[in-house]
Amino acid sequence: MLEVLTLFLFNIVIYSIPLLYATCGEIMVEKSGSLNLGVEGTMAVGAIFGFLAGCKADSLPVAVLVSFITAALVGAIFCIFTITLQANQNVTGLTITTIGVAVYFFVGNGLGANWPVYRECTRLVSGFADIEIPGLSAIPVIGKAFFSHNILVYFAVIVAVLIWLYFEKTSIGLRLRAIGENPGAADSLGVDLVKYKYLHIMAGSGIMGIGGLYMGLNMGGTFEGSNCWINGYGWIAIALVIFANWSTTHAIVGTFVFGFFNTLRVYNMPIATTFPNTFGWLSKVPAQVFSALPFAVTLLVLIVNSVRSRKTNKSNAPTAIGVNYYREDR
Repeated sequence: MLEVLTLFLFNIVIYSIPLLYATCGEIMVEKSGSLNLGVEGTMAVGAIFGFLAGCKADSLPVAVLVSFITAALVGAIFCIFTITLQANQNVTGLTITTIGVAVYFFVGNGLGANWPVYRECTRLVSGFADIEIPGLSAIPVIGKAFFSHNILVYFAVIVAVLIWLYFEKTSIGLRLRAIGENPGAADSLGVDLVKYKYLHIMAGSGIMGIGGLYMGLNMGGTFEGSNCWINGYGWIAIALVIFANWSTTHAIVGTFVFGFFNTLRVYNMPIATTFPNTFGWLSKVPAQVFSALPFAVTLLVLIVNSVRSRKTNKSNAPTAIGVNYYREDR
């Protein structure tokens, strides 16, 4: 009984982590006043190039670095169009998603039989292996569930906390938040808006790319040719930004909630069998319902947040989000 509960919690964490990377990256982008709907495509590009580089070098650090750099370059493209050329942010983001996923399939299908075998990259596999934290991993139930994961899981939590500290406790982070709230006021105080936006959008996009890489590694690096590793996680991450109220520490909890619904898709039967009196009804729910749950919850979050914002007006959404800044109109 306890083993089933432990495995359920363990897998919730596994499903949560790529969402945490993507959500933290998008929060950084949106704090700069930009709305990037290209999370899905950015993750896909970082995933496939990071994975291929990691297999070639047989190194997890190389995989992470390349996924960050390639995704950051996608972020740079977003910057060129929306900051330098003042293109519509929504259209640009949607285009990046379309092209990014297309690049994923183009590269993967192009390699064909030359696609690397993940399990043959021994150092990459060992680098992604679970690491038990001494003492904490021995705690019944939650020890294995929360303190026995691969290094990218722990790194994601560290990134979320560090970004929160960066926004709240550093002068650069406060300037970035000022740009997202009132770019005209920040500009009048001498803040270089273009430099700040470029750097932070690229950094946020790079973090999204690491989330994409995590998904590829967690799936064993198998390229099916029909399903993308990201599989809609980029869209869920955009909604999670709202759910987390633009806070990376809240995103840790928010992604865990969404991970819960994703894990139900796999563990509904074991839970129903182990706890028949309480959760036996889960076995009667069609599998398609569990597959749709994360997206249904995403829609529900958007509705609830919209109603809550109207009633309380306590949203932390940057005021200037999604609006191009024209210095001449200041």
